[in-house]
Amino acid sequence: MRAIYLLPLLVVGVLGAFLFVGLGLNPREVPSPLIGKPAPTFDLPRLMQPEQRLTNADLQNKVTLVNVWASWCVSCRVEHPLLVDLANSTDVNLIGLNYKDDPDDARRWLAQFGNPYSHSMVDRDGRMGIHWGVYGVPETFVVDSQGVVRHKHIGPLSLQDLTEDILPLVKQLREGG
Repeated sequence: MRAIYLLPLLVVGVLGAFLFVGLGLNPREVPSPLIGKPAPTFDLPRLMQPEQRLTNADLQNKVTLVNVWASWCVSCRVEHPLLVDLANSTDVNLIGLNYKDDPDDARRWLAQFGNPYSHSMVDRDGRMGIHWGVYGVPETFVVDSQGVVRHKHIGPLSLQDLTEDILPLVKQLREGG
C-alpha cells in the first residue's frame, strides 16, 4: 500500500532529472542529420545575377561556409559586420543562402551593409532551407572540399565562435584533416 504513495514521488524525481539534464544543454548545439553527409543538392538562382545558377559544383574543391541569412532578420544584422570583416581579412569561401526573402530587399540590404559573399543564392520559398535543416536564420554550415557538411552553427556568429570553432575547423579541413 505504501508503494502507491511513492509512485508520484518517483515520477517527480524522474521529471526533475530530465529537467536538470535539459538545463545543462546548449540550445545552439542542435544535432544535425547532415553532419558527415553530402550537402543537399541544389540549383538556385544567384542573388546578384539571377540569370546564373549556383549548384553543388560550387562547393567542390574548396572549404566553404554557407551562411543562411535574410534582410528581415534582426540577428543577421548583428552578425553581418563580422562576416564582412571575415571576407575582407581571410580567403574563406563564403556563400550566402538568402532565405524566404524578397530578392530586391536582399540586394538593397547588401548594398547598404556590404556584401561578404562570393555568391548568394535565392531560396525565396524556403524549400532549400528545409533540405539544409534550417531552424531559423542565421545559421552557418561548414562544408569540406568534397561537399560534405562538417559543422552547423545555429544563431548569429560571434568572434569567439569564429576563432574557437569555425576557423580552426576550416584550417583543419584545408590541411586534409
